[in-house]
Amino acid sequence: MKKRGWKSYRLEQVCEILSGVRLTKAEQIDGDRPFIGATESNNGITDFIANSNRSLDNNVLGVNYNGSVVENFYHPYLAIFSDDVKRLKWRNKDGQNRYCYLFLKQMLLMQKEKYAYGYKFNGERMKKQNIMLPISHHQGIDYLFMGNYMKLQEFIKIYHILNKLAFKGD
Repeated sequence: MKKRGWKSYRLEQVCEILSGVRLTKAEQIDGDRPFIGATESNNGITDFIANSNRSLDNNVLGVNYNGSVVENFYHPYLAIFSDDVKRLKWRNKDGQNRYCYLFLKQMLLMQKEKYAYGYKFNGERMKKQNIMLPISHHQGIDYLFMGNYMKLQEFIKIYHILNKLAFKGD
């Protein structure tokens, strides 16, 4: 079996880094659209609003650079993003799927400790942050591997849960 290759990439090389928009509590209108803020829970959703602005997006990774720094969540649904959250979108269409975003999520979380205690994960540092990604035999990013790896991890988790449920009655 051939050993997998990995390569370091600056985040701005592989992802568009898009800003959220400041929206104060007083400006928010109650509604059904998720509002993504810099929290570490509820998939980043801090409220549901009817507002719309240029941060309206979906199929992105929302990454906190204030609050719970580096914490990040995948958002397949349309949402509005606060100015404390950057939106990451793979530059390559092959990566723009749930599983590649979940892989990227884990690669970013490996950097979380680095940004503790006042060393902010601001926009400039985010652009320059290096992350390790698998490469194919053609030396490009291996999106197929990332997707398959995350699907396997999901399958293993589901298998363990179903196995526990099946034997719970014994």
